[in-house]
Amino acid sequence: MTALAPSPQPAAVAGARDVTVVSRKAVVASAVITALLALLVALAPHSGSTSFRFSSETDLFRIPDVAVPGQATAWVCVVLAALVTAAMELSVRRGRRVPLVLSAVLALLLIVGFLAWAGAGSDRDFPVVRLVGGSVLLAVPIVFGALGGVIGERAGVVNIAIEGQLLAGAFSAAVVGSLTDSPWAGLVAAVLAGALVALVLGLFTITYKVDQVIVGVVLNVLVIGLTSFLYSQVLVPSADRLNSTSRFTPVAIPLLSEIPVVGPALFRQSVVVYLMYLAVPAVWFALYRTRWGLRLRAVGEHPKAADTVGIKVQRTRYRAVLVAGGVVGLGGAFYTVVSVSSFGKEMTAGAGFIALAAVIFGKWDPVRAALAALLFGAASNLEGALSIVGAPVPSQFMLMLPYVVTVLAVAGLVGRSRGPAAAGQPYVKE
Repeated sequence: MTALAPSPQPAAVAGARDVTVVSRKAVVASAVITALLALLVALAPHSGSTSFRFSSETDLFRIPDVAVPGQATAWVCVVLAALVTAAMELSVRRGRRVPLVLSAVLALLLIVGFLAWAGAGSDRDFPVVRLVGGSVLLAVPIVFGALGGVIGERAGVVNIAIEGQLLAGAFSAAVVGSLTDSPWAGLVAAVLAGALVALVLGLFTITYKVDQVIVGVVLNVLVIGLTSFLYSQVLVPSADRLNSTSRFTPVAIPLLSEIPVVGPALFRQSVVVYLMYLAVPAVWFALYRTRWGLRLRAVGEHPKAADTVGIKVQRTRYRAVLVAGGVVGLGGAFYTVVSVSSFGKEMTAGAGFIALAAVIFGKWDPVRAALAALLFGAASNLEGALSIVGAPVPSQFMLMLPYVVTVLAVAGLVGRSRGPAAAGQPYVKE
């Protein structure tokens, strides 16, 4: 299910003809999701209107609430989504990849259509500010995990142990933050814990050349078992002293925090969220605009060629893995110094594996991976938004929605993607 299109060639090359392979998987996935929404709206029609609230009392200026006919709006979104899918198909037929803006517009239409259908007839408003803000918060550990995954895989090391690094970071932040009564100390401890798990990963995969996927899975199981044991045997008996952290309080940025919708959601957050805003462009700049990033990407694409020009492959991979582990550890700290003030068994709930999906969905680019993590955060937040308006959607379905979106993203919406050529392959110097 691919379309082949010739790519432009210089006039000096006679008789040569390259082709660009363009995948239709994104088109197929978009058509399937649009059809599912159409079936939902047709088979379970809802009468009444849906109201969206865009402003709060502290905003700089007020945007009026918008009430729309739920069923009709859902159908309009279905039709527009079908047109966007047709535009995707046209792009593929012309031999071009599906533009990112079309995928973003499609996602927005599907979300608006679903919310309009779900909230029809409710006497409560959809708080858009809360929906956006909750999506950002739920995406924070996924974004940090995805950034760590991008750094590691760009260097040629597949980091399956993101889940374990998040959990180790959350546990260490809880214990150290409780002992010192300082969330900053917990944040530092989380970074060190993530780097420690990464060091073990590097030791087995880089030095001893054990299969990277197997080591990652084993580390996840090890960290889950170790933290669960310590939680039961150590933290529970001494919860007041070892498992009661001080959390970062939200800090409002003047003026920016008063902008309707995006202000409270983005600029009335804790320090860890602001660190996420800085981490995404910082990782992008480090990968694509520094000598360290150039060497790291060279090691991930062709380690032998990198070695021949004097780049220390193992040293570069170790540094990348340790940096990635520290970044993931920051995401783990979010659970116990921002979200809640205590550690719980397996509280990461699979966020590390969703972060891996965000790495693939983002095509190993830090900015795209962060946007993919925000999509998964929005999917996780829909359950709370629908419960506010009393939508007739089973809670079990909403709980599985983030993982369904993950599967669809990796299997379909991502389209054709190619990871670093040497990812997962140990380097043996000849």
